[in-house]
Amino acid sequence: MNANRSLARRTALAAAAAAAALVLAACGGNGDTGTADTSPGTTTSPSVPAGEHNQADVTFAQGMIPHHRQAIAMANMAETRAASSDVKTLAAKIKKAQNPEIHTMSAWLRAWGEKVPQGMDGMDHGDASSMPGMMNNEQMDDMRGASGKAFDTMFLTMMIEHHEGAVVMAETEKKQGAYGPAKDLAGDIITAQTAEITQMRKMLTTS
Repeated sequence: MNANRSLARRTALAAAAAAAALVLAACGGNGDTGTADTSPGTTTSPSVPAGEHNQADVTFAQGMIPHHRQAIAMANMAETRAASSDVKTLAAKIKKAQNPEIHTMSAWLRAWGEKVPQGMDGMDHGDASSMPGMMNNEQMDDMRGASGKAFDTMFLTMMIEHHEGAVVMAETEKKQGAYGPAKDLAGDIITAQTAEITQMRKMLTTS
């Protein structure tokens, strides 16, 4: 009789322990799931979407495209009018750098549903004087009418001013823009054209 009671008690205790284990396991499972959902490794921290842009980015691209086109038009003149091989080499470098940048900025504007400026030298993009460093029609005509050393001096003098304007525009984009790739391009323009300004000033003093 006592043996039977002891066996029944042990059986009841075992059953209760098993039930408690099941409850704990279930609770533990829910706790683990909650931890996994909120862990740093599985949650996405707030960030700027890759394609987000603002009006400053649009203004930068729509202004820099004709600005670059005019620089390329000036560089094209150097191929046949410059006397200095250094001026011709610099002009070719400017074209090589700025042509791809025009394509890149044009693609951004199309993706944003914005207008891509037309024209090769920016003269159709409103008043050229609204963009720093842009040459007016008279200045461009003066370059077309020059050749030899006179052209070299004119090209270097005007391109320094042109580059300085591009740097101002790029600095504005760096401060006010939101689109990462545009801000990166602005930084590249600042670095490259500041170095070319230094180079052209030296060329003017030694020409």
